[in-house]
Amino acid sequence: MPFWGWVVLGVVFVAGIAVAQWRGWIELRGTSQGRGSGNGALGFADEVFHPTKHEAQKIAAAETELPAPAPTPGDGPLDLDAGRVRIALPRDR
Repeated sequence: MPFWGWVVLGVVFVAGIAVAQWRGWIELRGTSQGRGSGNGALGFADEVFHPTKHEAQKIAAAETELPAPAPTPGDGPLDLDAGRVRIALPRDR
């Protein structure tokens, strides 16, 4: 195969990976945010060859995200005219 053939093949491969990422078929950014759970440059291999592991990693990542604290009934309405909202967090953090 001539040199330009390898170049075209590489461009098609990279374009295919980019389209798959854009369409959501694969996730190359990883969900662990650097925690070292195995999602990295070859994390797409889990999605292809071990889909249950990939789904478990996605569920674990979603469960570790903490929602914002809900207001309690005694807080009263928000003061929208002042343009500020105060969110009190517990001191144990």
